[in-house]
Order: sequence, then C-alpha cells, then structure tokens
Amino acid sequence: MSALCMFHHLLWRRILNPLSLHQLRQPIRLSQWFTRSLTIDHYPFALMQSDQSEPTLKRSQAEMLEDGASEPKRVKSSRASSERPQSKKQKKLEKRSDRRSRRRATLRPDGEEHAESLEPKAPRLPKRQCALLIGYSGAGYNGMQMQYDTNVKTIEGTLFNALVKAGAVSQDNADDPVKVNLGRAARTDAGVHAAGNLISMKIITQVPDVPDLVARINEELPPEIRLWNFLRVQNSFNARGVCDSRKYTYFFPSYLLIPPKPGSGLHKIILNQAPEGYEQQAHPFWVDISPESSPDDDMRRKRLWRVSQDVVEKLREVANKFVGSHNFHNFTVGASPKDASSRRVIREIEIADPVVYGDTEWIAVLLHGQSFMFHQRKMIAALILIARTGTPAEVISELYGIRQLFIPRMPALGLLLEYPLFNSYNKKTEPLRENKTPEDPEYRPTIDFEVHRAEIDKFKQEFIYSGMRAVEDRDGIFDAWIRTIDSYVGNDLSYFNPTGKIPEEAVIQMGVKRPNPFRERKRFDATSFPEGSRERISDAADLGDAEADDELKLDKKKLAELEG
Repeated sequence: MSALCMFHHLLWRRILNPLSLHQLRQPIRLSQWFTRSLTIDHYPFALMQSDQSEPTLKRSQAEMLEDGASEPKRVKSSRASSERPQSKKQKKLEKRSDRRSRRRATLRPDGEEHAESLEPKAPRLPKRQCALLIGYSGAGYNGMQMQYDTNVKTIEGTLFNALVKAGAVSQDNADDPVKVNLGRAARTDAGVHAAGNLISMKIITQVPDVPDLVARINEELPPEIRLWNFLRVQNSFNARGVCDSRKYTYFFPSYLLIPPKPGSGLHKIILNQAPEGYEQQAHPFWVDISPESSPDDDMRRKRLWRVSQDVVEKLREVANKFVGSHNFHNFTVGASPKDASSRRVIREIEIADPVVYGDTEWIAVLLHGQSFMFHQRKMIAALILIARTGTPAEVISELYGIRQLFIPRMPALGLLLEYPLFNSYNKKTEPLRENKTPEDPEYRPTIDFEVHRAEIDKFKQEFIYSGMRAVEDRDGIFDAWIRTIDSYVGNDLSYFNPTGKIPEEAVIQMGVKRPNPFRERKRFDATSFPEGSRERISDAADLGDAEADDELKLDKKKLAELEG
C-alpha cells in the first residue's frame, strides 16, 4: 500500500501538477525522486494541498544540501566549470552583446531602457534587400562607416537611427546593423563629401501609415544628409562587391599652379636639380613682389590671379598619364610594388575649364576609376606639383616603377565622391525588367544616380560647394598647404625638377632613416574649422600637428578597409 501511495505521489508531483511541469525538462536520477519524496512530511496531505508542496520541496532540497547529499557535488562542479577560462567563441559572444547594448543606448532616451520590455511587441513586418541612394556633406562627421563607439558621429550611424525612427528598421534589429546586412559601395574618410553613395541593407519597404517612405526618412535626417531613393535589389546584392567603378571630383583654387615663390625651399630645389646652364625666368606673378612680402599680401594677389590656357593644357597632358592600368603603390601608404592590390585601373580623367566664384578661380578634376587607393589625393598633388615646377609629364611613369618615392597628399577639403556605378549589375538584371512593371515583385530597377541629377546638383551647391568655398575664403586652407610644400628644404620632393630624373637621395629605402623627411599636417585632413583658427592653419612652420614618419606601419587589412 505504501508503495502505491508513493507512486501516486510521484505521479502528482511530476506529471499532474501544472506548477511542476517545467521540472520535467530538468534531468534527475530516480534515486533522487525517491529521496526527495520521502523527506516530505505527511505526504498524503500533499495530494490535497498541492500549493504547499513546492515550498516543502524547496525546504527538503535545502535540508539535503545541509546533510551532504549528492546535490552539493553538482553545484561544486558547476562552480568549477564557471572558473574555467573563456573560449574564443564565448568572448566573441560577450563582445557582440556589449556592442548591442551600446547601440541600444544610442537609440533610446535616458531612462527608457526598460520601457520597451513592458510594452507589447509590434507585429513583424517583412524586410527586403534594398539599395539606398544617399548624398551627404561630410563636414562635422567622422567618416562614412558606422562605429560602435557611441560618441563618434558618422554618416551611417545617423542614417541608421533615422531608419529606425521612420519604421524602416524594426526595434528588434535596432541594436545591431549586422542583422540587416548593412554594407556600403564606397567608404569616405572623415570630412569627405558625397553627392552620391550607396548603402545596401534589408529594410521594411511598406511601413503602415507611411505613404512616402523616402520623405519620412528625410524628415528624420539632418539637412546635410539626404536619401535620394531606395531600390529593390537581389537578395545576394552586396554594395561593395557589385560596384563596378566610382567617380570622384577634386576642386582646388587655380592659384596653386603658380610656381614656388623665389627664395623658398622648393624654388631652391628646382635650381639645384636643374641641368647646367639652366636659367629659370621669374614667373610674372612674382616679378613685382618682394621676397619679404607677407603671406596675407601674397594671398590677396593670388585670389585675383587667373590661370592661362597653356597651363590648363599642361594639366590635361599630365592627367592622361594616369589613365589605364598602372601600379599605384607610390600613391598610397604601406603598399609594395609587388602587391597585386597596388595595380588599379583609371578609366577617365577630365579637367574642366576654370570657373570663378567670388574672387577665386577654381578648377575641377573628375576621376573615374575602377577603385582608388587610400589617400588618392596624392594623385592630385602630383598633378599640381608637376605642372607648377615645370617637371616633364614622363615622371609619372617613374612613379609607377619599383622605387619608393614620397608624394604629399592634398587637403581633404576639395574631395567629393560623385557616385558609384553599377553597370554590370544593371545589365545582369535586364531580364527582370522585361515585360514587367515596377509593381511586379520580381521587378528590379536599374541603379542610376543620374535620375536624380537636378536634386543632386542643388544639394551640392547648397551644402558642399558653398561650404568648401566659405572655408577657403575664411581660412585659406589651400594657400596654407602650398606654403608648407614650398617651405620644405629636404630631399623628398627633389624629383620635381625640370630634368624629370629621380635623384637617388629622393628614393626611400626601407629600414633606412632619411634626414629631414616631409611631415604631413593633420589639419589638412579636416574639412571644417572653428572660428579664429586661421592664424594657426596658415602658419607653414607650425609642426604641432605633423604626423610621425610611421605611415608605412599600416597593415594590408587596414588599408583595404580604408580604400574607396
């Protein structure tokens, strides 16, 4: 009889009592069942008062632990396992969890961390892989790519937050962009602008009560970032991998083409490297100016100077040397001439006729390439320095050779990403547009920024060009840069000379410390400056923000991430 009662008791405790159903998932030995049930006082009453059985069971478990039953051994084993060193997978999961918590902090106002858990979740809406066509002014932003440091302001971070607020990204995916497969066609550095760029990601294209999703997202974006449109693409679409080529434009004042000031460091280098009997005639701009004239006096005259058509044609002659497939290892940092990644294809370079804005004349250089190396601004610097020093255009071919040479980089202020191109993808998806309408679920539109040309041009004039010109007019960024070039007296720039030959002292030897290397100024990597900073910016002798001579320490993976 007692055995039958015990069986009934176990049946009730483990199966019939709904409060104990969760315990069935926990592995337990049969001997423990009998041990626990026998420790319950007056077990027949447990059948009638099941609500008291749980505390009684907890009490009996505690007593068992005190009596030294088998449970303590399991607890000790668990404690021992927790003290083991974490595996790489566990560390990776903890790191991802930490990133998500930081992302949540950027998306929720203070004090609302627990509010969402109390509210019912919104119904799940379908996501679709889309291409987001955007434009932005990079001034005040720390580059394009989203960073997990919540204090860093980026273009992608601002856009992602706007998508969440507009309902295009659900709250479930708001803590981690990886969930929506976020990618970009071109990465831009801090302060660099883009009239057109493309982000690929999964978004909710049909948001309830939102008839115009593009307009709704733009409402959440600051005016210096615009969404031109979003387009449905293939599920396998990857912005960076599918992109065929990219177009960039670089703007600079034409006065950068004035030859170095007589008596300056670069002027002396030209004379020292010139062949015997070479006589350099003074440029008309410097004829009536004293060598002791102040930078401000020179600047006022430079703004009124206008470039001749002969110099523009010289620029175009040099620019044509960039077109084609070449080894651009000297136009980046840390690259070897033996690296396959150093070979790039430039499809076209177009130099527009000069245009005057205000008092200053500007020149635009349009570069169309399959891809560009990190610090592609070095290409424009080489172009300008060759033209203003009378160096033969053939020196460009020497820069493609195996010898390592230094090329300074232009200020970031003049660089603009026009837009990426996707010609191969558009051709591949042609069958998905034949005999179909945009309302068809299988329809895939072409990716073409030119469709939005009117909006893009208006945006460029209002938020990009006007900002460039305003900063230059106020702070004289380009003049400060060219004076740091002209004041240099070392050997790094000695190959800019009338002979077109590379002096041995200009060649950089790996592991050999060179005397008086040229130091880049970090100030020229910025595109916006606080009021009152003109004096420090224009000081060519100020080396307070000069970069250390350790650019070559960047590894290949880092360089690949920084390329556009």
